[in-house]
Amino acid sequence: MKHHDQVADAFGSTAASYLTSHVHATGADLQTLAASIAATPGATVLDMGCGAGHASFAAAQHAQAVVAYDIAPQMLATVAAAAKERGLDNIRTQQGAAETLPFDDASFDWVISRMSAHHWHDVPKALAEVRRVLKPGGRVLFIDIAGIDHPLLDTHIQAVEVLRDASHIRDYRADEWLAYFAAAGFKATIRERWRLPIEFASWVARMRTPEPRVVAIRSLWTSAPDEVRQYFDVQEDGSFKLDALMIEAN
Repeated sequence: MKHHDQVADAFGSTAASYLTSHVHATGADLQTLAASIAATPGATVLDMGCGAGHASFAAAQHAQAVVAYDIAPQMLATVAAAAKERGLDNIRTQQGAAETLPFDDASFDWVISRMSAHHWHDVPKALAEVRRVLKPGGRVLFIDIAGIDHPLLDTHIQAVEVLRDASHIRDYRADEWLAYFAAAGFKATIRERWRLPIEFASWVARMRTPEPRVVAIRSLWTSAPDEVRQYFDVQEDGSFKLDALMIEAN
């Protein structure tokens, strides 16, 4: 199975659980995103890797039009149903990959993405596409889990992530993000960084992680060096903290 198919399959079967996930449905980052878009009257917005649609819903309160874009058709069906239920008739869905956006040049005032890019096959190619579809003077706001500067810590979190979700590629570090955006012709800054508490049982249940992999994650945390366990604040039940970041670019 190709990676794109793996992502679509993994998230298609879990779409409903992502809609109701507290981690995904809440957060100050959603309020920041909404306020940023509100500063652009009549904005057209592209939400890349929209998942269950939480960023799209936040944006739609202030935008003229939002395209919720994702590789998983079942995610898009979830978004469409939830948007209708919430009376957000300015959201439309479209299926496709981040690296090949089926939109005209200079189509959007804003391109946003939240908790998606760590699944993308080719981030530089996706950002080149973002540059193409963004209007002159348009802006970008990306939110994602962050890789860690220290290799020991980074190796552990990437391993835990791919054990939990086989479609995971990489949580990128802040310096990697800034370099990717610069290469695509953007001026980018890290707007915010924060820690995201992860409750272990719901985290693996949401992804339907197979039991042998759940056991492997617990084993990895248990045998990790003290400084790794301390950094990620690993608890007895396997709960821990992830690093997250928000990147703004134009």
